[in-house]
Amino acid sequence: MVVGGCSGPLSTLDAAGPAAARVAAFWWAMLAGATALTLLVFVLLLLAFVRRGREGPASPTLWIGGLGVAMPIVVLLTLVGYALMLGERIIAPGLSGTVVIDATGRQWSWEFSHRVRTETQVTENELHMPAGQPVVLRIAAVDVIHSFWVPRLAGKMDAIPGHVNVLRLQAVEPGVYEGQCAEFCGSGHSGHLFRVIVHDEAGWAAFQRGEDR
Repeated sequence: MVVGGCSGPLSTLDAAGPAAARVAAFWWAMLAGATALTLLVFVLLLLAFVRRGREGPASPTLWIGGLGVAMPIVVLLTLVGYALMLGERIIAPGLSGTVVIDATGRQWSWEFSHRVRTETQVTENELHMPAGQPVVLRIAAVDVIHSFWVPRLAGKMDAIPGHVNVLRLQAVEPGVYEGQCAEFCGSGHSGHLFRVIVHDEAGWAAFQRGEDR
């Protein structure tokens, strides 16, 4: 039961791409830190019961200044700094030299426009991409706010009407990866799902020719 959520089509811990791997590593680091802090709290609580009734000096500098103020500031600044650095790596820095796909969310489907040479191939609820290559997604919406999320490949990115957000996606191996909208967007939200079909070199070439759609 403890490890039941560590795998599966929508598991963030079963990473299949570099961006998802960084997110998973960040999660494990936070879990380790939270476990250590929890153990510290229980040890201090145990000591409080053991030392009950005993007289002894207490240092406000240590307990309030050190553990109450300084330690949380250091922990939170470290987490925020790493999260910002992780976000910069996930967001695509540029569009040149990579596959560019427009992802448009609506109630309750996703439309993907694949720019293939001089043509555009449009699919509904199926995003096609090559394995081992970074893909740039230009994410937007036409009605309400949605959120694009493929847990095994990358973190979440909001789809906002009138605004384009950019996300870099990469899959290590060919396969089919499940995605979903991660922002409540109305009565059909639970069915606002899509698939990411990652092709090998031959399969991607066939898709570009319009043979695998």
